Amino acid sequence: VLGVAADASGPLSFMDVWDAMCRTIMSAGSRRGAMMATMRCDHPDVEDFITAKSDPARLRMFNMSVLITDPFMEAVKADKPWDLVFKGQVYRTVQARALWDAIMTGTYNYAEPGVIFIDRINQSNNLNYCETIAATNPCGEQPLPPYGCCDLGPVILPKFVQHPFGLDGTAPAFDFEAFVQAVFTQVRVLDNVLDLTHWPLPEQAMEAEAKRRIGVGFTGLGDALVMLNLPYNSETGRLFAADIARVMRDTAYAASIELALERGSFLLFNVDAYLGGTGFASRLPDEIREGIARHGLRNSHLLSIAPTGTVSLAFADNASNGIEPAFSWNYTRKKREIDGSTREYMVQDHAWRVYRELGGDINQLPPAFVTALEMSAQDHIAMMAAVQPFVDTAISKTVNVPADCPFEEFAHLYMQAWTANLKGLATYRPNAILGSVLQVTPSIAEAQAAQSAYTDASSEVDPLRCVVDRRPHGELPA
Repeated sequence: VLGVAADASGPLSFMDVWDAMCRTIMSAGSRRGAMMATMRCDHPDVEDFITAKSDPARLRMFNMSVLITDPFMEAVKADKPWDLVFKGQVYRTVQARALWDAIMTGTYNYAEPGVIFIDRINQSNNLNYCETIAATNPCGEQPLPPYGCCDLGPVILPKFVQHPFGLDGTAPAFDFEAFVQAVFTQVRVLDNVLDLTHWPLPEQAMEAEAKRRIGVGFTGLGDALVMLNLPYNSETGRLFAADIARVMRDTAYAASIELALERGSFLLFNVDAYLGGTGFASRLPDEIREGIARHGLRNSHLLSIAPTGTVSLAFADNASNGIEPAFSWNYTRKKREIDGSTREYMVQDHAWRVYRELGGDINQLPPAFVTALEMSAQDHIAMMAAVQPFVDTAISKTVNVPADCPFEEFAHLYMQAWTANLKGLATYRPNAILGSVLQVTPSIAEAQAAQSAYTDASSEVDPLRCVVDRRPHGELPA
C-alpha cells in the first residue's frame, strides 16, 4: 500500500472478508462458525471496532473484544487523555473515560465488544518468558499465541455428588477421591490427544509439541452446588467451588509432573523462568513447585473453564454449563437445523430432574435452586473471582444482567471485574440485535406436557436414540 501512495483500508474491512468466508464454509455444515477478533484499546481504529456490530447484519461470525491494558484503566479512573497509536505514531488523542463509555455503551446495547484485560493475562502467563498473548479463542477461556490450540476437556461435577439433596436421609457430599482420579486421568487423555491430532499446519504441530497446552476443566458446577444444597450465590457456595478448583489445580499439576517423568517435559520448559517469574506457576503450592523443579512438567498450561454447552447436553444429562448456574429449570432451546432453519426444543435441567426422580416436590424447590436470572450480576462476578485464582488460563462465563439495569451500574461491573483481578468479562443484557438461544419456559405444566408428547413421538426404535436413553434420570427432550 505504501508503494503506491495509497491508504490501507484498515482491519475492519478485512474482517468483513473473513466473516463472509466463515459464513460460506459454515453453509456446508451444521455447526455455527466462530472467530475471535481483538483490538487494543490504543489502536486508531478502536472506535469503529467498538461500534461495528451495532449493525445487526455485520460480522455475525465474529466474537469481538477490546484488549484493555492496566494503564488505560488507570487513565479511565483519572479521566486522563489517551493516545491512539500505531507503529509508534500517535494518530489521535481522546479522553480515556469517553472511550471507556463507548465500549460500555456498545456492550450494554448489543452485548459486544467484550473486554479482555490483556496485561493481567500476560503477567500471569506461565510462558511469559517466551511468548506474548494478543488474543483468546472465541469464548475467551483460552488465551493463545499464534498457531496455538486449545485441547479442552471438562470433568462432569454432578457425577461426584453423593446422596443428592439429602433426600435419602444422608447429608449430600462431594466425592473428592473419585474426582481426583478423574482429573488425573483427564490430564493423560488430553496429553495423548495432542499426539493423535492431525494438524492442518506444520506451525500448529510445532506449537503444540513445544508447549503442550491442555485445558482440564469442569462442567455442571451450578447443578453440583444445587445437589449439595449450596446456593450458587452464597459465600458457602463460592468457597466450595473454590475448593473444587483448588483440588483440580493441584491434581492436574501433579499428573503433569508424573507425565514428565515418563515422557519428558514440554520443549520450551525452563525451570528457572517458569517458576521464578510472575506467571501462575510462581504461586503454586510449595509441594507442587518442588515437584516441578525436580522432575519437570509435561504441559505448560493445564486448566481452563470452557462453556461446555454441547458436552453438558450430550454427556451430562443437560447439567448446567461450565462454571455457570442453571439458566432455568425448564426452558426452550433454539437449534439451527442443517437447512438453515431453527427449531425449538423443550429442555429440563439435570438437577431439577434428579430432584423430581428422587421424590422431591418440584412445586416447593429448596433454597439452593437459584437460577442465573434470579441472582445479581455481582454474584456472577464473585463466583469468577473465587475460582480464577486456581485456573492458570481463563474462565468463560456470561454475567446475566437484567434489561432494566441502569447504565452506570452496568459499567461499574467491568471496573469491579478489573479490580477483582479477573482476565476478562462478558455480560449479556437482553437486546433486540442478538435475540436469544434460550428462553424460559412459561410453566412447569407446559414442560411436563412437552416431555410426555416427545416421549410418545419417540416410540420407534432408533439406535442413536438408544445412546441418549442410557443417560440417567429420564430422557432429555431435545
